[in-house]
Amino acid sequence: MSCSLLEFCRLQELHTVRDYLFLSQKSESVEEKNQTAENELSWDSSDWEATWDGGENKDDAATSATTVEEVTAGQRAPWLQDCVVSLSPCSDLLVVAREQKAVFLSAKWRTDDSGREEMTLAVSWTGTLSTDEGECVSSSICIPLASQKRSSTGRPDWTCVVVGFTSGHVRFYTESGVLLLAQLLHEDPVLRLKCRTYEIPRHPGVTEQHEELSILYPAALVTIDGFSLFQSLRACRNQVARATAAGSDVIQPPPLAYKKWALQDMDTIVDHSSVGIMTLCVFDQMKNASVLGGFNASVKGSPPAMSQYVTVGGGPYTGFYYAVEGSSQPLLSHVALAVASKLTSALFSAASGWLGWNRHKNEEEAVQKQKPKVEPATPLGIRFGLPDSRRHGESVCLSPCNTLAGVTDDFGRVTLLDLARGIAIRMWKGYRDAQLGWLQVPEERGDREFSPSASLPRRHALFLVIYAPRRGILEVWGMQQGPRVGAFTVGKHCRLLYAGYRLMGVNSVTSKGWQLHTQQVCLLDTNTGALRTVNIPFHLALSDKKSERAKDMHLIKRLTTMLRSREVEPDLLESEAKSVLLDIKHPAVKKQALESLLSNKNAPVSCLINVTSALNDSLKQQDPEEVDAALLQLCSSQLKLLQLYTDIQELHSGGDRDACPEDQDSLDGIEDELSRVGPTLQRYAHLAARPSVSFAQDSPDSPMPARVFLSQMECTEDEGLRVTRGSEAQWNHLGNFMFWGCLCGKSPPHEVCDALQQAGISPQQLLSLLLSVWLQREKEVLQKPQEAVRNLHTLLSAISDMKGAVEESWDLQSVSPWWQQVRSTCIQSHNAAAALLAAFVAHRAAKASITSRGDSKFQSEWEAVSLELEQWVVCVHQLEDVLVLQTLLLMPPPQGAAGGAAAQCSIKTLLEGGTGGIADSVSKWVFRHDLAPERLKDLLQKKEDREGDDGRAEQRAGEEGKEKDETKEDTDRTAELLVAVCQRFPHSLSPDLLFAHCCWEYVVQWNKDPEEDRYFWLAVEHLKLVSSPHIQLGISAMMWSTFIVKRFSAAAFLMEKVGKAPKDRLCRRDVGMGDKAVTSFLGCCVQLLQILMEADSAVEEVSPPELSVEEAWCGAEGPASLAELALEQRGIHYPLVQHHCLLASLLHAVMTFGLKVKPLSLFDSKGKNAFFRDLTTIQLMPSGDMDPGLVSLRQEFLLRLLTAWVQAIQDPSSSAPATKSPPVPSGGPTADWWPSLCLELGSLMQVNPDILRRHIVCELYNQGLDLRAEEVMLEVEDKDVLGSQLLVLTGQRLSYLLLHSQSQTQAAMELLARLPPTLCTWLKAMDPGELRCPLVPLSQTSRLVGRLVEILPENHAQYSLALHLLEAVDALTTEG
Repeated sequence: MSCSLLEFCRLQELHTVRDYLFLSQKSESVEEKNQTAENELSWDSSDWEATWDGGENKDDAATSATTVEEVTAGQRAPWLQDCVVSLSPCSDLLVVAREQKAVFLSAKWRTDDSGREEMTLAVSWTGTLSTDEGECVSSSICIPLASQKRSSTGRPDWTCVVVGFTSGHVRFYTESGVLLLAQLLHEDPVLRLKCRTYEIPRHPGVTEQHEELSILYPAALVTIDGFSLFQSLRACRNQVARATAAGSDVIQPPPLAYKKWALQDMDTIVDHSSVGIMTLCVFDQMKNASVLGGFNASVKGSPPAMSQYVTVGGGPYTGFYYAVEGSSQPLLSHVALAVASKLTSALFSAASGWLGWNRHKNEEEAVQKQKPKVEPATPLGIRFGLPDSRRHGESVCLSPCNTLAGVTDDFGRVTLLDLARGIAIRMWKGYRDAQLGWLQVPEERGDREFSPSASLPRRHALFLVIYAPRRGILEVWGMQQGPRVGAFTVGKHCRLLYAGYRLMGVNSVTSKGWQLHTQQVCLLDTNTGALRTVNIPFHLALSDKKSERAKDMHLIKRLTTMLRSREVEPDLLESEAKSVLLDIKHPAVKKQALESLLSNKNAPVSCLINVTSALNDSLKQQDPEEVDAALLQLCSSQLKLLQLYTDIQELHSGGDRDACPEDQDSLDGIEDELSRVGPTLQRYAHLAARPSVSFAQDSPDSPMPARVFLSQMECTEDEGLRVTRGSEAQWNHLGNFMFWGCLCGKSPPHEVCDALQQAGISPQQLLSLLLSVWLQREKEVLQKPQEAVRNLHTLLSAISDMKGAVEESWDLQSVSPWWQQVRSTCIQSHNAAAALLAAFVAHRAAKASITSRGDSKFQSEWEAVSLELEQWVVCVHQLEDVLVLQTLLLMPPPQGAAGGAAAQCSIKTLLEGGTGGIADSVSKWVFRHDLAPERLKDLLQKKEDREGDDGRAEQRAGEEGKEKDETKEDTDRTAELLVAVCQRFPHSLSPDLLFAHCCWEYVVQWNKDPEEDRYFWLAVEHLKLVSSPHIQLGISAMMWSTFIVKRFSAAAFLMEKVGKAPKDRLCRRDVGMGDKAVTSFLGCCVQLLQILMEADSAVEEVSPPELSVEEAWCGAEGPASLAELALEQRGIHYPLVQHHCLLASLLHAVMTFGLKVKPLSLFDSKGKNAFFRDLTTIQLMPSGDMDPGLVSLRQEFLLRLLTAWVQAIQDPSSSAPATKSPPVPSGGPTADWWPSLCLELGSLMQVNPDILRRHIVCELYNQGLDLRAEEVMLEVEDKDVLGSQLLVLTGQRLSYLLLHSQSQTQAAMELLARLPPTLCTWLKAMDPGELRCPLVPLSQTSRLVGRLVEILPENHAQYSLALHLLEAVDALTTEG
């Protein structure tokens, strides 16, 4: 890798910039321009004039001859050389100024023709900067100001443009040309503006340099502190924004603090550099004292800190100035009086002479007439210089490390200065009008790894960039005495832009974590408008002995380019890679190149083998002491891996192998097992073979590239191979590559195992790879299970016979680690069928191995054989259970059910799930299939009826899998599978446990989506089917405390707040569900609390159940089961539960009938405080007689409830006897159990039930439901009061019939005339409007009057009135 020029930006509208700045110069003749160029030291400039002349004249061909001549004259000279150009270090703002005018160009992003984003600099502002007559722009810089936000990462907040004028003014502008500050610091022209910003010290002990803006005048130097300037500019910018928003014109800027030095003892000064603060060492202090003070000079105190300034010009050629910082302490005791007047403390004063802007013309003229006051400068004498009477300096450029500086002069030389010693250490000649810049390059991290000083801080290389416009060349030189490392022909009309600073406003705290995006050196091509930066690799600064590394990097870059190309011939790639690897000298680079080749996806295997072999041979031919051991080890190991890769490929590419007859005898036992579980395997395979989407590159049948194989294998120290465990997909891919051909019968298993064994791969890793591919390819295995099992047995036996597989010292009384690995893999697998088949094979192989070992042992050791085999018996039994369970879980749910992904289970997950893990899995299946509680109860009853028929249901379920998929058959198969699972888990899936888990699953799902009120109702229905009151009590209590009480209390408080049944919006906000769901929820709460009370009453009569698990699943280690948690629950406080049930019933009634009441106001303070407490605690409950006023409120509420229920009954035929079904949320307001509920509530709330019964009778008669009213009338105790109430109702019916009916008959009118006057008057006083059903058949009214006569005693005051009514009704009936 070498130096390069990279274009990162391009200027737009370059013609616009030139035309705007040189508008007044178009009339100059071509001859004057040529004469001016020839007078400059007689330099032959015809070549660059011709180049410029032919570059930009094509656009004006259609204009007149005079215009073409004028434009050509303006273009022929390098116009940009006559302008003041400054670029921001962030490259986002460029300022071009000439005389009074200036153009600002800002960064913009655009998309080129190829769709690539590129940055451009486009004109953003043009205008005139000068305000005084006759002044011109003499210097400018762009200072980016750092953002003060914490989220900033190093980008500037905005950029300030500082412009110096020939009048001595210095003005500060924003990017949009808005003037912020203007100040007259000195009455001479401004020569140069330079800035120094904060740099993070790379080494401890280096003095931190403060930020500073320095302004050079012909005989004075002004420095402004960076922190003060930063704050002032921010304040001015904020003030401008406020004034613009408020419409104000006058802005009062803050004062600036500055120092002003009068540079003495130098004839002319044209440029300067502020080096920063330095401190002399003690030796230099004593040396200066001896030189200046003589032999008897003495040194007192510590050396002071001084600011160093370097100037260039004439007499002397270079001057060094030192100003003591912040103290008037003399530098030397003997010269204190001589220099006291010169080296005083710095003069800080407030800025005077502020100029305003945006004022009226008369105000501007008044300001111009009044000259501002200019503060005098503090004299500063020169310390020393480089005298050369004939040489005159032109520019000085300070290095980033502040230790070196480059100086150009009128003799065409470039001098390198050592600022610490004050001497010239190097000089270049032949660079007239040169422009300088510096580049500081950090060491790459890759180079740092091979450096002997890797633990030290990163090194930095310093390069000097010289642009010689007369020669059109850009050169890069290594510092301090380094060679030229790069040269570019760039043309004669460029400008080298070097800022030498970064962002202002950065310090050691804010710069942490920042990445400063700044360019150090930029080259501006005025012909094309391109901005290019110089890229220099760090290694070019190294000595010649390390230069061969650059060649190596170039070679590896060439190899990388070739590897990326897809159209390279394999032979060409092989020859090129071989030559590159042999030509590279550095071992680390050679290793990098080899690894790059081996990881390439386009290189064929033959190429990799040949190149690696050639490199390995060349290394072996070298002196062993000079060969890098790591590189030689890499070559040999990769060569070994490549050979193994090709051997396995050749074995798999051969023809089908013949079946091994010796395997048939050893598989007799396995075939019996296969025939036993065959139907279940078929059913499992049918359910598992669902279509799925996968990508082709993820297919297990995709070929394995050599680079992937190499990336997963590594050599060990004992010349063996170890497989690196990556992702699961990579592991399975490698297993497919090695063993799938053998499992399919397409490859010889013994030869493959021999090749892998000779390669040195451990049998344990081979076993893991074999089992992974077997379990992964379950679908293909189940297509031909017998053939696949036979091949697996062959492979497993071959791997088990390898050295290091089964330990020779294995004691038969212990468990073998080898077979334990197989069991662990099968236990963790979710592929139940493949794991079961692998367990069959491994069980058979382990039994054969134990038998062969047992033959060589004593007879007394035969008892130990059963220990390992017992482990296999348990494992096989567990896998069969998991297979049946997984088959059930794979059953697709019916359409319209909750659905969801099928659960995956394994022995490990079931054991880790605890004793309740199996019931939990089945309960999730019940939820997915939406199996009704009664249906589940029937299936479990069938299981109990057929408890003795082991395996018959499983067999039948597998056989029916072959039939057509019809709805009824699917239901039957589902039932059979469930029964089969319950038979295999008689204890874990006992009815009570299964109902409890189903209840919990439904309430969990309801809690996720409370709008599905049906889930909560089903949870309660499942809970009812639990026969054990202990489990029922614990589940109910956990449900209440975990899911219910929070929403229940929210609903109660909401109703109490609004005083009625809340609307849907309020219910969703406070309770989390709609109003209909809240109604259903409260009804289920009533049932849940009733179950809780019933279970609490029955607990003492029944002993707690004993929980047990199947023998094969006794090793479950996990969380406590749901039943165990239920049995651990504490007993409840029955009155408190009854208290909550009462409130739940009231809330349910309010929501059902939309009643207006504050439910909590129906209870006293004790009752209110007892609500929503833990049901297991004993609370202070209401006792004794209630307050009559509270009882009256309760009675009023219950009466309104009964009225609402009667009004809800619209069909008289609904007076059929009440059904015995329990109250469900779907019962609604017309359910027949509401009256009985009201009576129960009345007894609990101390309301007279007879009042409620009489109210029901009256309301039913009022509604016209006479038959229902007669049934309730039998239970009324106070017949007299009821008779009086019904007498009024009967009178209202007759009044409507005789007086208010529109269809009055003549008989009715005659009857009315015959009635006694008292009865007639009484009927006229009745108001039939109170009747909700006034038009009742006369027969019903006649029967009602008959009942009145029966229940009223003869001595009753209204008995005679009842007799008159009876006569009237009989008369109407007779005449009708």
